[in-house]
Amino acid sequence: MPHRPVPRTASFADLDARTFHDLLRLRIDVFVVEQACPYPEIDGRDVEPGTRHLWLDDGGTPLAYLRILADPDGVARIGRVVVAPRARGGGHAGRLMAAALELVGDHPCVLEAQSHLVNFYARHGFAVSGPGYVEDGIPHTPMRRKGIDRSR
Repeated sequence: MPHRPVPRTASFADLDARTFHDLLRLRIDVFVVEQACPYPEIDGRDVEPGTRHLWLDDGGTPLAYLRILADPDGVARIGRVVVAPRARGGGHAGRLMAAALELVGDHPCVLEAQSHLVNFYARHGFAVSGPGYVEDGIPHTPMRRKGIDRSR
């Protein structure tokens, strides 16, 4: 049976320099280099107190990553969902999404999906919430998962 890494979670303050370096390298290798999108990957949001970094690693090498931002309106924002090329097809993104949504809990959550991944996010309870758009040459679709009202 293949090894299934357990999701790790940390705030920026709890990340050691090597781990943060390796997570940024994965993001840059995929989003900037592989997808040929020169954009400001280091946007300042990684260090915000409400940001949570989630990742899976194999012996210290990141296989997959995402971050959860605490937007000013109280909505959680999932972004930078990435899987290393060598680890694709192993269900890693799905495991990280499940872990992220467990952290988000009953609160509403949004994301900006690369449009070819809309069905993946729909399986996690997200629905298209607005018109698609192109960013850095890649079609994107805004999506939202409504909060769950447990008061009934």
